[in-house]
Amino acid sequence: MVTMAPKAAVLHLVLVPLLSLLLLLPFSSLALTQDFCVASLLLPDTPSGYPCKPKLAVTANDFYTDVLARPGPVFAPFNTSLASANVKQVPGMNGLGISATRVDILPGGVVPLHTHPEASEFIYVLNGTMLAGFISAETNVAYTKTLNKGDLYVFPQGLLHFQINLGDTTAVAINAYSSHNPGLQITDFALFANRLPADVVSKVTFITREEVERLKALFGQRQVPS
Repeated sequence: MVTMAPKAAVLHLVLVPLLSLLLLLPFSSLALTQDFCVASLLLPDTPSGYPCKPKLAVTANDFYTDVLARPGPVFAPFNTSLASANVKQVPGMNGLGISATRVDILPGGVVPLHTHPEASEFIYVLNGTMLAGFISAETNVAYTKTLNKGDLYVFPQGLLHFQINLGDTTAVAINAYSSHNPGLQITDFALFANRLPADVVSKVTFITREEVERLKALFGQRQVPS
């Protein structure tokens, strides 16, 4: 006959009935994850994503879009078009930590300095030649690279970065993100589309008031791309 120590006996008395009870529960009650959580876009977003759409209401179209098959709208004065495929366009991306954008930079166009607070990003060039770069938050060092068709470049999460078309034809790229909703803050809009008085913006940026007013007039009437 095996004699258990007092502590082992107590654990035995507690764990055996508990495990027996868990084995009687449905498998779904034991699952710590689920296959997917298609976003219910009629409900508000949360830090962990949108609430789930009822599984019986999910269709294949919740995981599909053709939005990247063509250029999106052109945003002046950047001379660049963006077509986004994030959770708002593809509800099935909810919680998966992925999204993408098609970027078409026309000759002379740029993707201005901006940041994605919620995601790292990589850019894969489909056509053309562009300069891509980001700025370190710790050292303010700029890391830039000329990219051609087939090249890939990485932008770490939250850092200011940009793209410039260096050629005479439209440069096209697919940008992928490590979030279903990476967020976006464009420096030009942040500085000049806000409601701060021109003299305040002038003081904190060291840009003349006249130039601040010109840029406020330029960017204040435009919408940030989503």
